[in-house]
Amino acid sequence: MIALGEARRQVLGACATLAAVEVPLATAVGCMAASTVRAHSPVPGFENSAMDGYAVRAGDTAGAPVDLRVVGRTRAGEGPASMGPGEAVRIMTGAPMPAGADAVCMQEATAPGDREGTVRISAPVEPGAFVRRPGDDVAVGQVILEAGTLIGPAHAGVLAGQGLGRACVYPRPVVGVLSTGDELLDPPAPLVPGRIRDGNRPALLAALVQSGFVPLDLGSVPDDETAIGDALEAAAARCHAVVVSGGVSVGDADLVTAVLAQRCAGTSHWLQVAIRPAKPFAFGLLGGRVPVFGVPGNPVSALVSFELLVRPALRSMSGHTVLDRPVARGVTDEDLARAPDGKVHYLRVRAAFGDDGLVHVRPTGAQQSHVLAALARANALAVVPDGPGLAAGSVVEVVLLDPDSLAGTGPGDVLGGGA
Repeated sequence: MIALGEARRQVLGACATLAAVEVPLATAVGCMAASTVRAHSPVPGFENSAMDGYAVRAGDTAGAPVDLRVVGRTRAGEGPASMGPGEAVRIMTGAPMPAGADAVCMQEATAPGDREGTVRISAPVEPGAFVRRPGDDVAVGQVILEAGTLIGPAHAGVLAGQGLGRACVYPRPVVGVLSTGDELLDPPAPLVPGRIRDGNRPALLAALVQSGFVPLDLGSVPDDETAIGDALEAAAARCHAVVVSGGVSVGDADLVTAVLAQRCAGTSHWLQVAIRPAKPFAFGLLGGRVPVFGVPGNPVSALVSFELLVRPALRSMSGHTVLDRPVARGVTDEDLARAPDGKVHYLRVRAAFGDDGLVHVRPTGAQQSHVLAALARANALAVVPDGPGLAAGSVVEVVLLDPDSLAGTGPGDVLGGGA
């Protein structure tokens, strides 16, 4: 067996970052920026009003309250007006400042003047009040997007403000999911003796969606080396990576490892990782470029293997530098029993903040690798080192599968950020 860290090193070292592409801004959100962008024009590009009110000369308001003659009206999208001493222009938010004005008196500080066509300014206005200057938001030459930044909605808005409709990003990998096994049926096919419905493929496809990748359903194939190999070769032409479940252990029908050895030109690995669940893991590069991740057929093992090995590799391919889920320091509310076996155990738990402000965890049910319902009830994995387990009240490291489920329940003692 090898430690999880060594397995990750081997897998991540073989997964190259995808070539950068240009995509529309809406598609770029959630991707990592592949290049640095600098502003070529100021934002705003001209002096404009930050409020609805009246454009004025600040010096004319020094003796406020004063009445000024209203000589015009300007709105956003219109050309600038002009005005002179003792005059004012009705102005809307975003409208260009009139020539001759140096401040805006907000609407709430005005009233009709004594004479028709005048406005009363109730208090002195400082020069520059409520005026947006060119470049206040973005100056020419300013970096508006750093390479390696996770692009969010605000970045899209800033880029659009420069007249850009596309961004250079590392793309989301298209990831095929293939199930293997003579026993598999696709829902909603009726069960027959000896057959089971395939839950791994829907679960893995959903995990890809949740993580921001592009899933491709490759269906299922029987336990046949030719069928498995041909399905993988066909997938390599359509996908950036492939996840195949089943066939990676040591049984007579575990053929995926052999197929990868045949079809991956010396890049295949069969790893026995010192973790439970998800000990067996297969890996190889089809055509020297398309990673194939072989995860166990037991459903919990398949998803834990995805979390610990596949998802980090796919994030690395997408240009991410933060590869893992957030980790918190939790407190066990019950004993987390286990037997020494040379492996680190990842127990399915429910994590929640307690009244003491700490993350408290409880097992969600049986911990065997076929009990998927216990994982469905979990929002975290408790990392229990080799040994007799942890007694109630012990401190335990917790991998947060669903950090949002902790939101609003209290402050936590978080060890590190993640994704």
